[in-house]
Amino acid sequence: MPIINVQILEGRPKEKIAEVILNITNTVSETLDAPKESIRVIVTEIPKTHWGVAGTPKS
Repeated sequence: MPIINVQILEGRPKEKIAEVILNITNTVSETLDAPKESIRVIVTEIPKTHWGVAGTPKS
């Protein structure tokens, strides 16, 4: 059972998160010949205050 963890910055619409879950599921299913029912996608939204780039928070 493939489990895919995705970490993104918070603030995207629920529809976009649902779309990325669907697209990742389809890609993994096709690539690994795995049934979609066995694929798990976990999306974690990270606050901008907790996401740093080049030593600076994204907030």
